Amino acid sequence: MSDQDAIALTRSLLAFDTVNPPGRERDCARYIGAMLETWGFRVDYHEFAEARTSVIARAGGSDAKPPLCLTGHIDVVPLGSRKWTRDPFNGETDGDRLYGRGSSDMKAGIAAILLAARSVATKLSGTPGVVLVLTAAEEGGCIGSQHLAQTRLLGRAGAMIVGEPTSNYPYVGHKGSLKFHARFRGVAAHGSMPELGENAIYKAARAVAKLEAFDFGVPPHPVMGKPTMNVGTFEGGNAVNSVPDSASIGVDIRTVTGMDHAALRAKLQALLGEEAELDLFSDMNAVWTAPENEWVQRVFQICKRRPGAAPEPRAASYNTDAGNLLKTYAGAPTVVLGPGEPQLAHQTDEYCSMERIRESVAIYEEIIRDWCGL
Repeated sequence: MSDQDAIALTRSLLAFDTVNPPGRERDCARYIGAMLETWGFRVDYHEFAEARTSVIARAGGSDAKPPLCLTGHIDVVPLGSRKWTRDPFNGETDGDRLYGRGSSDMKAGIAAILLAARSVATKLSGTPGVVLVLTAAEEGGCIGSQHLAQTRLLGRAGAMIVGEPTSNYPYVGHKGSLKFHARFRGVAAHGSMPELGENAIYKAARAVAKLEAFDFGVPPHPVMGKPTMNVGTFEGGNAVNSVPDSASIGVDIRTVTGMDHAALRAKLQALLGEEAELDLFSDMNAVWTAPENEWVQRVFQICKRRPGAAPEPRAASYNTDAGNLLKTYAGAPTVVLGPGEPQLAHQTDEYCSMERIRESVAIYEEIIRDWCGL
């Protein structure tokens, strides 16, 4: 398929099965990296585990001003239990819709980033340039970007575009993520003699009840709204006639800007007590850039020239890799902006508007030109 057309390139990326778990992003990452190299980019790969590959590519560069970062993730979520009416990996089309797992979240965004970068690649020498950060293992905890933030591969960036699905509407932030498993220990015994054991499931159930009534004690953010908590998994026991000696729950908290994650973890530990062993696997602060920021206003103006209403401050309820990347790119103004449809992320028969994909290429290119003074 031609890599010169946004739809064709999106279909090429959809054909790679990068469902996470297990991920297996390597083949797709190498395909992307090979293209970028032919366009003159300097390409690095990072694998935090077998076949879990992220791509970092650069063009241009200047000591006077750091590059613009454009970022997205290569992995996609599982297909789900409902049967698809379209082939999830074949890029089928119907009218303006391009179907496939990851079409909105977010291989269309990656395709648009790539083609926008390609269109200016030969002009970036001597300018601040761009850095493309295309990650593995975003779904389920942003593990790939967490590992990247611990390496020297990211370098620096002065601003960041995250190509997650926003229907090409610029979001100035998104909620933070605090995810953990709470594990509870008990004492096994025969189910007919429960008094001889200690039931770990009862402990976990009491913990769930406490979490359901938990009060964050913070006012709603004027744009992000309230923080949220969801108990998403509950596991325990191995036989109905045995007292379970272990149980665990999985907790997903979405925070708003200004919340102290360390203080929140301490509050939760105190609530659940010492018998709860908290295993934290995602810890990213909320992402927020003041809408009055000069660069954000320039992005707003670029988006305003496209069809639709003039942008006003909005934030996403979902989380992105930006939370980890900003640990390295500290202070970089960040906008979430991509062609996908937010409400279609993770859905059966996921699709993306082909018109929006092409439009996003033009938006990204104009943002790059503006940053680099082209």
